[in-house]
Amino acid sequence: MTSNLGESESVFMLRDTQYLRKQFKLPEVEHRYGSNVHLLSDPFLFTTLARLCRPDCYQPLINQLLNTIYREMVTYVVNNEFPLRETTLETRMWTQHPEGKFTGLIIDPDIRVICVNLARAGTVPSQICFDSFNYILNPEGVRQDHIAINRKVDDHEKVVGTNLGGVKIGGDVKDAYVVVPDPMGATGSTLKTAMEIYRKLGPAKKYIAIHLVVTPEYLKAVNEECPELTVYAVRLDRGLSPAHCLEAIPGAHWAEEKGLNSKQYIVPGAGGLGEVINNSYV
Repeated sequence: MTSNLGESESVFMLRDTQYLRKQFKLPEVEHRYGSNVHLLSDPFLFTTLARLCRPDCYQPLINQLLNTIYREMVTYVVNNEFPLRETTLETRMWTQHPEGKFTGLIIDPDIRVICVNLARAGTVPSQICFDSFNYILNPEGVRQDHIAINRKVDDHEKVVGTNLGGVKIGGDVKDAYVVVPDPMGATGSTLKTAMEIYRKLGPAKKYIAIHLVVTPEYLKAVNEECPELTVYAVRLDRGLSPAHCLEAIPGAHWAEEKGLNSKQYIVPGAGGLGEVINNSYV
């Protein structure tokens, strides 16, 4: 790959305009949660996630399905969020034909991306995203940070905050895309704590959360306290909402929608994904 052609070579470089237009359109569900929220409309991902959430789904299938879903989710995020660069590209045919070079738009390989591992449910998803970004970007600009964190509950098992066990952060976030692959967006407490940590490290280019499932309560919490966050999710769970909410466009009756039970687990949900990923039920 090169972008430096001499005058004698430039006459052979193809400028087919189809390669110079960004034509990607994100498939998403209509909703009223704001422009920063993307609820994907993807039957393949929806079906794969449904299998992942089944009570008879165990390891190693769980990690295999996570890998499938998050690699597809990374594709959507990259296509919709990352900047493009006009670049001259060489094919194998260039050794035989001068026309074997062409100009097109590719993902800018020099952007900075930081994957945030929110241990423990986010460990596997973060590694999947980290590996995916390293394939298409210059690895020098891709980093993975680690935050040991879990929900803090009261005597009635209601979430009242987070327990922060420790952090391992490899530098600043200046002009970086900070990506948080956290499977379940339930109350927003974990995400809010992570955002508080990163805001102190400088101005990021953008904050992006990649979820399997989110609730109306989660979206409300991050909308109020993390307005700069962009959210991607395969599924919105609001199974405890009144019937008129379930029949309406998501977010049309936001204040009445409900996806968390009394212990603030997601319904329909996945039944404690952090536990089943790690085979550790504590």
